[in-house]
Amino acid sequence: MELIVGFLLDRLLGDPHRWYHPVRSIGTSISVCEKYLRKIFPQNRKGELAGGIVLAAVILTGSGMVPWILLILAERIHPWMRFCLGSVMCYQLLAARSLKDESMRVYQELERGDLEGARKAVSMIVGRDTEQLTEEGIIKAAVETVAENTSDGVIAPLLYMAVGGPVAGFLYKGINTMDSMVGYHNAAYEYFGKAGAKLDDVVNWIPARLSAVVMIVAAAVKGMDWKQAIKIYRRDRKNHKSPNSAQTEAVCAGALGVELAGNAFYFGKLVEKPVIGDPVRPVEKEDIPRAGGLMYATEWIVLGLAVGIRAVMFLLGSQ
Repeated sequence: MELIVGFLLDRLLGDPHRWYHPVRSIGTSISVCEKYLRKIFPQNRKGELAGGIVLAAVILTGSGMVPWILLILAERIHPWMRFCLGSVMCYQLLAARSLKDESMRVYQELERGDLEGARKAVSMIVGRDTEQLTEEGIIKAAVETVAENTSDGVIAPLLYMAVGGPVAGFLYKGINTMDSMVGYHNAAYEYFGKAGAKLDDVVNWIPARLSAVVMIVAAAVKGMDWKQAIKIYRRDRKNHKSPNSAQTEAVCAGALGVELAGNAFYFGKLVEKPVIGDPVRPVEKEDIPRAGGLMYATEWIVLGLAVGIRAVMFLLGSQ
């Protein structure tokens, strides 16, 4: 029930920016730890690898221990207190409504014909440089981030909460946040961020592939081109440096019949990347809400699977 209530709260409220969010605390902890660990460990390959491993250990410990202790304390006060806290935690771990809202802000700016406003809106949800993006580039960036984050921002947390409740969800979120902050292939993080990046690859391996399979089903339910989605998934699911990132993006590109990914600028540097999908038709701004609808349909299906997992675990535990 906690998971269902958390899901409904996410759909109803999204992520109000003025409210406290524990993921921000995780991010702050990562920044503070990085600062001190870089002072402690030598600035060479071995030192940075060791510092990154310590960072991962500290963040994992904190991400799991804090919610575990809070839930125990809430249980001692009253079971309903524990239920309410667990529900709020589940809500805070899901990002579907927030992702949909942020991408739709890009769509709304494009509807108004405000290209500069659309660039600014899309810069809030992507890591690439957006100052010189064309309308086509803006649309692709928005669709790509919705497609990719369907897995690690929505489906993966759902699955981990289904198996291990909010504590497992926060352990996952700690790893995922660490990867997003230090898991870069550049001079600063090539070694320091390796432990976090590898952990993220491991914990997302199953969720990414399950998300892709379910997204194909969701595409069929939504009346999209599920056959093309299968074709592009089989062909392009590895067209990314990360073993997981292109899984759902390939399905989305195929379902929409558009070409995504390709070269992009990051911190002023051109990064060459293969394309994902076939240009059956040009991208259009309506692809942004279509991608959001596909994400929502995928989440509904996985929620059903997650509730089933929790039910089976409950029945097995009661025997």
